[in-house]
Formats: sequence, C-alpha cells, structure tokens
Amino acid sequence: MRVLVVEDEEFLAEMVADGLRRAAIAVDVASDGAEGLRKLQVGAYDVLVLDRDLPGIHGDEVCRRVVEQRLLTRVLMLTASGTVRDRVAGLGLGADDYLTKPFAYDELLARVLALGRRAHPALPPVIERAGLVLDGARRQASRDGRYLSLSRKEFAVLETLMRADGAVVSGEDLIEQVWEEDTSYRTNAVRVTLSKLRTKLGEPPVVETVPGVGYRIAEPRGTKEEERS
Repeated sequence: MRVLVVEDEEFLAEMVADGLRRAAIAVDVASDGAEGLRKLQVGAYDVLVLDRDLPGIHGDEVCRRVVEQRLLTRVLMLTASGTVRDRVAGLGLGADDYLTKPFAYDELLARVLALGRRAHPALPPVIERAGLVLDGARRQASRDGRYLSLSRKEFAVLETLMRADGAVVSGEDLIEQVWEEDTSYRTNAVRVTLSKLRTKLGEPPVVETVPGVGYRIAEPRGTKEEERS
C-alpha cells in the first residue's frame, strides 16, 4: 500500500509517516496543497491523509480535485474542527473518511488500512495462496504453518504479490507500491528484498520470476523427490 500525507505541521506529518512506515506502508509527505496535488499527478496512491486547513491551496480544494479527476485514491481528511456540521461538509466534498485532531494513532492506522482495502477490488483481510497465509491487519505471515519473520519491505512485497492473485507484478509496480519516491536505489532494492524474501520463504520456491515481465506467486512444483515419485 502507498499513502500520501499532506500536512503542514512538520512534526505531525513525520509522526504519522513514521508510524505508517512501521506498519509496512510506503509513505510520501507533502507540506501544502500545491505540493500534494503535484505528487498525486505523478504517483499512484491508495490513500491520501489530508489536512483540511492547509496553507495556499486549501484541503477542501485538494479533495475536490481528487474527486474531479476520478483518482482511485481514498481520502482520509484530518481537521481540528470536529462538529457534526464540519464532518458533514468534509464528507460532502468527497472525502471517504474524517478524523478529528487530536487523534489516537491506532485509530488512524485502522482507518488507513480500511480505506486501502477499498482502493481496489475488495479482498479479504487474510489472504491464502500456495501454502502462504498473510494477515494484513496483524502484519503476520506464515508458510505451511511456519511463522515468517519479515522486514517491513519484505512483508509489503509479499502482500503486493499475493494480492495480485497469481498475476505477474512488474518491478516498476513493486517500486510504485512499496518504496517511497525519494528512494534513489529502489531498482536494486527490489532485487535485494526479493532475494531475502525468497530465502525466508524457503523451499520449494514460491516467488517466480517471469523474465522481462516481473514476479508472481506460483504454486510450488514440489521437491525433486516428490517430482520423481
């Protein structure tokens, strides 16, 4: 999942971004509405965490443009105004959810994860494929009942591949979904992360490379002993 946080309070923006990254979510940050709109034009974001009271281009206008341009990004609006009238107005602009400051981080994370599931065709929170079980809400993964101790990036790559339901995911798509925009070494990072992930997943191999195309989760062919039997 990839999230854009548009918040002019630097401390709050970084606090939210750091928390989401600890949950294996790729996060970019913008400090005003104009910068946020520029990032939305070039990046595919699942969720936009949007401060309503932004300097320059107001958060309301950012939300309107997301709706007008029919972006697939879901909008979680943040505001210090928590009256019913304000919440109704925010949702009326096209926001998908509304959270009043100050807020509990756990609640924000839960809302972001819920919106992320709605940004694409609905999938169950627990995904199972090829002996793999991935619980996105708990950030847990296992293979054939064996718990997998994965880094944030390894988990995010595995989740992206499993949500593709057997389809091939290109390296560019992995970069778009898992790595932040300011990561200059992202192409090499994909290869390194996949190598470590494959080691942790163990045998028989389950992450398949499709030459010149990308990667996918495939049903393992079995061990050599099984193939000979």
